[in-house]
Amino acid sequence: MARALIASAPEAMHPVTREIILGGARATAADATLALHAARDLYTRRGEGISIWVVPSNAITASDPAEKGMMFEPAASKIYRHPTFYEVPEEVGHM
Repeated sequence: MARALIASAPEAMHPVTREIILGGARATAADATLALHAARDLYTRRGEGISIWVVPSNAITASDPAEKGMMFEPAASKIYRHPTFYEVPEEVGHM
């Protein structure tokens, strides 16, 4: 399913995630400690990591890209989540 999404809409996926999937990279381990070490070795080769999460693959649930309208459209009607209708005071600084 992920490869089909990449083929049809590569911009829909984060570049790092796309690289991992297309590169076939997969960290597997016998326990959580070994998983952390494998993930560190695999995903932080350039020294950019500060924290890593590892979870069992059977604990991951993903939304279906074909149902993106139903999943994400309701957020567009909630204008309070995007407070662009008022002025931010100067003393607040950059937000």
